[in-house]
Amino acid sequence: MRNLRGTYVHRGDALRRRKRVHRNLFLAGSVVLSLGAITVHRAATANAEPAVTESRASMFSLGDSRKLRSELTSTQGELSLLRAQIERADKVIEYSTQYAIPAGLAGKVFDASLREGIDPELAFRLVRLESEFNARAVSKTGAIGLTQLMPSTAVQFDKTATRDKLFVAELNLKIGLHYLRTLLDMYKGDVRLALLAYNRGEDAVWRDVRAGVNPGNGYDRMVIGDYKGKGIIQ
Repeated sequence: MRNLRGTYVHRGDALRRRKRVHRNLFLAGSVVLSLGAITVHRAATANAEPAVTESRASMFSLGDSRKLRSELTSTQGELSLLRAQIERADKVIEYSTQYAIPAGLAGKVFDASLREGIDPELAFRLVRLESEFNARAVSKTGAIGLTQLMPSTAVQFDKTATRDKLFVAELNLKIGLHYLRTLLDMYKGDVRLALLAYNRGEDAVWRDVRAGVNPGNGYDRMVIGDYKGKGIIQ
């Protein structure tokens, strides 16, 4: 199938999706404002009624107000969800454009990184260097998929992770980024050491560190580049 990334058709589709989400957000916001206005109006009307019907009006207003508040809370929740969807869509489009990859793949990398509490920018940099975003990539040493996992490493985190399953983008990203997060925690947030351990193995890095030898082999510089983040976002 022809790759439409970067073409007029692709950009038009992305723009239309973004406009649709923004329009839904605007409509939800209008509903919230309308419900709020109705609540205020009904409360004012109840206060203006004659004293003889005050008790009955108060009972009606109380029940009606509770219903409106419930509807308002529900609508506010939908509004927050729409905002989150817009923010995610904007970031996915940004990464998709930056790395010249399909938005679907960018979304998978983005979501997997957030689930592991890893800065998406670091995750994208690692996947780019490891596989150039090729889910079918296989190295000379037998590393597989987007994050170039060795089956012997992958099975330590997921006992069901067979060689064939590691070609599935979602599983590969899940295990690979979980492994990276484990290393970031192990090295107390030191992005450089975590990346070197990802590439060389923890034992090799620890051995050099204990011996006072620089464990760097260039891999860390290739991933990090001009990256200034901390790696962990939560």
